[in-house]
Parts: sequence; C-alpha cells; structure tokens
Amino acid sequence: MDFIMSCVGFAVGLGNVWRFPYLCYKNGGGVFLIPYLLIVFVGGIPVFFLEVALGQFMKQGGIAAWNIAPLFKGLGLASMVIVFFCNSYYIMILVWGLFYLVHSLTDTLPWATCGHSWNTEQCTELFHLELCSNTSANASADIKPFNLSCADMANKRSPVIEFWENKVLRLSGDLSEPGEMNWQMILCLVTTWVVVYFCIWKGVKSTGKIVYFTALFPYVVLILLLVHGVTLPGALGGIIYYLKPDWSKLAEAQVWIDAGTQIFFSYAIGLGALTALGSYNRFHNNCYRDAYILAVINSSTSFFAGFVVFSVLGFMASEQGVDISKVAESGPGLAFIAYPKAVTLMPLSPLWATLFFFMLLVLGLDSQFVGVEGFITGILDLFPQPGAGSLRRELTAALCCVVCCLIDLSMVTQGGMYVFQLFDNYSASGITLLWQAFWECVVIAWVYGADRFMDDVARMIGYRPLPFMKWCWAVVTPLVCVGIFLFHVVNYKPLTYNKTYVYPWWGDAIGWVLALSSMLCIPCTVLYKLLRCKGSLRERWQLLTTPIWGHHHLEYLTPEAEAKLLAPEPPKEKATLFETVI
Repeated sequence: MDFIMSCVGFAVGLGNVWRFPYLCYKNGGGVFLIPYLLIVFVGGIPVFFLEVALGQFMKQGGIAAWNIAPLFKGLGLASMVIVFFCNSYYIMILVWGLFYLVHSLTDTLPWATCGHSWNTEQCTELFHLELCSNTSANASADIKPFNLSCADMANKRSPVIEFWENKVLRLSGDLSEPGEMNWQMILCLVTTWVVVYFCIWKGVKSTGKIVYFTALFPYVVLILLLVHGVTLPGALGGIIYYLKPDWSKLAEAQVWIDAGTQIFFSYAIGLGALTALGSYNRFHNNCYRDAYILAVINSSTSFFAGFVVFSVLGFMASEQGVDISKVAESGPGLAFIAYPKAVTLMPLSPLWATLFFFMLLVLGLDSQFVGVEGFITGILDLFPQPGAGSLRRELTAALCCVVCCLIDLSMVTQGGMYVFQLFDNYSASGITLLWQAFWECVVIAWVYGADRFMDDVARMIGYRPLPFMKWCWAVVTPLVCVGIFLFHVVNYKPLTYNKTYVYPWWGDAIGWVLALSSMLCIPCTVLYKLLRCKGSLRERWQLLTTPIWGHHHLEYLTPEAEAKLLAPEPPKEKATLFETVI
C-alpha cells in the first residue's frame, strides 16, 4: 500500500490539476480525450508497467536495474539526469505556492487591491469594458468616472497580475538581465528544501507514510472546490466550454503532440523514480494490477480536475464579461494568476486562498518527495557500499538537496522565470521523455526479449500478462514515440514567455544543452562500453547484453545459467577482475 500511495503522490500532481484541463480546452475540448485515451493505452500504461516491473524484478533503482542489459545502462544515467533537473526546477512552483500561502494569512488578500508598493499607475480593480464602449461612442456626464478611452482601458492591469509579476517574480526584461535576488523567495526556497529533506532522509518507508496524507488530501480539497464552484454563476458555461468538441482540431499535429507529452509527463515515465519505487515491492507483488489501478487514478484525477478548474473559470468569465479563453493560461500562470483572481471574488476569500495554496503545496510536495527519493536510490545503487548504514544515505540526501537549492538560486532572481521556462521546456520536456520511453521499449523487447521479460513477470505475479503488453513494447509504443518525436521536431518553434518575449538564440542553445545532456547518455554509454570491451563485435554484443543477476534470482535460475552468469568463489584478485569485465 505504501507503493500505491507513493506512486499516486508522484504521478498525481500539478500536471494533472492544471496542465491537463488547459490542454483539453486548447486542443478542442472533449476531442482532446480521443488522442489522450489512445496514447494512455498504447504508451502510458505499457511503459508505466514496464518500469515498475523492471524495478520489482531487478530489485534495483533507476540505474542498476538496467543490469538486465548492461550495454544500455546509459538509460539509467539518462533518467538520473532528467530527474535531477526535474527536482531542481519543479520545486520552484512549491516556493511560489508557499509565498502565496504566507500572504494569504491576512484579512484582505494583497493581490485583490491596488495601492501597494509593487503596483503601478496602470493598476485597476474594476474593468468596465461595456462603459468604455459606450463612452467612446457617446460621452455623457452620467458616466464621467469611466471616461477613459477603450485604448486606455486595455492598457490597465489587474492587481493579480501585478502581484505575480512585480512582487513575486519582479520580472526583468530579458534572460540576460538576472537582476537582484529576492530574499523573501530565498527564505521560502530554503524552507521548502528543508521540509523535503526531513521527509525523505530515512527512505521510502518514511516517504510512504507521509504520502498517505499528501496523496489523499488534494482529493478532499478538489471535491470541496467543485461543490463550491458549480454553485457560482457562469459555472455551467465553463464546464460546457471544457467539454465542447472542436472536431477540426483532431487533424492538427499539435493535438497529438500535447496528448503524448502530457501522458509521459503526468505518468512520470522516464524519470527512474517508478523503477526505484518498484524495487521496494515484494518480489511477488502484483505490479500488473497496480499499473492499471494507478493509470485509472491518474487519468480520472486529470478529468475530474478539469471540472473543478473550468467551473471557476466560467465564474470568472461571467464576472468580468470576457471569454473564458482570456482568463485561462497554461502552467504556473493558471495557478498563480487565474485562481488567485477567482478566490478574491469569493466570500471568505482569505480562507479559500489558504486552502487552495496549501493544496498546491501538498500536490507538489509528494511529487518532489518521490523524485528526490528516486534520484538518491539511483546514486546509492551506482556506488554501492553494503556496510555503510543509514548515515551514508542521509548525507547523500543532504548533498542532493543542497546542490539543487544552489541551482534554484538562479530562479529567485529577477530573470528567474526565464531560467525556469528553459528548464521546464527542455530538461524534462516531451522530447527527452519520448526518447527515454522509446529506448526502454526497444531494449526490453528486442535486446532482452519481450517473451523473456513476460516470463519474468509471470514468475513474479503468477501469470502472464495479456499479449497486448508484449506487442506494445515491441512495436506500437516505439512507433508512437517516434511519430510524436518527429511531429515535435517538425513543429519546433523558438521558446517564448507569455506569448510576447522571444528567447534569444543562445537561450534556446542552453535549452538544447539541457535536453541533450540526458539524451546523449544512451548512445555515448553504448559506444563507450563497446570500445572498452575485448573480442569481436559479436562477442562484445553477447557479453554486454548478458544480464547480471542478483541473489534473489537464484531460486529459479538453472544450475547451468548460474555457472555461466555468476562469479564462482575464486581468489579476491580474480573476483575483482570479473566484476570489472562485467
């Protein structure tokens, strides 16, 4: 049950609650569910099951689990690079959430009104667009307070946006202008990392107990918010907008790209964390059943969260007299602009704001717990020291948290949002995850053998999974990954922030360095191992694709296989030489 709760906590996060609803309405409403569900069954569930089963079978973390095909151990290294980047930038959403949570503990929400030190002269609390229209046509004394032209009114800014950009981000004009650090954000950053460290330093057992709360509490809040949201005026219009199909969108490549990347991102595929969590399972745990249960939980949460979000957005659109498409934004913008605006329009707004941002922290923290846990497990497996004890683990966790915290200092500057966008779009983006999933399927299905791995799964769970899984690993999933990858490359555009600022060429170059730092781990490791090994190419391939078994595999290995694959008990020097060759 600890495994189920940890996986729910890691996979169900901000990507489900905010990213999925936005992509759904952006790509044709209910029509988006067609490619989404298709890729869930031919990509999401098969690769999710593969990673969990691999960890459970090998009893190793994200790196050492690829001893099943040592030539491709670069897959483990690539997953560690991706999850390291993900741990580094993902926590910034929690830092911003903590900042908002602290500022919610007041009688009047600071982003609800103008007149603060961070507000400009363009700040306004009320937008009277209909009066602006009448005034421009026929000015009169009755509407003198609203005698601004429509052009002037269009330049006015909401206090919610000014709080986000001027108080939280203190946004500079360019990536090349880092500016000053925000000491309040630094304090929030350090506090968040300290919380993460003390929740994961003892290992998955402590993490598992904590995520019983962190995985279940958001569902309670989502249900409460939905009950409140559907009673608001305009909520029905928001839900209809969310589900209304736009069939023409189905012919666009971007719809399929968004569906594929959302599945791999929200299912946490390619990060090594699922493999690390699977390694803590009992050897005979039914991971096949768990994979389907977790997939249903994940996708159902995404769909349910859409109703919560769009009932609130419908209310906002009704109150402001604008179209819903103008109040919803992607990613952090939706969480830190649209929803804070919504809670200011509700009764007892500080209470709702506190409840929401506490939920935001809980949603993000359990994902952060398991991401850091997966990285630490992989590092400890890469440098094993059997008699080191728990102190080595605690020191490794501390070092990981400190290094990530130092990287995050670049994101609490005035240009920090531009750095965050680089990490978000390149280091753990759709391209890197698709590349990772493709190679995982190819290695298991074609190098190790799909039928062979199905037999291994049968030894663990007592029966063979449906042949559908084998065919997905061998043919369908790799083709889907390649197709989406090519669509992604063909439709590539320079990175932009907020649809206005276009990144310079060197900014995009830094992003591609982040992406390639994980993607190149796989071919470079293969080339390095082949060059270092002795013998003909055929002999090298045979040696480097022979699995390295653990002691828990001995119960069903034949004596001949034992003699061939396991080191005997020779003198110490020969044992060392054997390990070096492997």
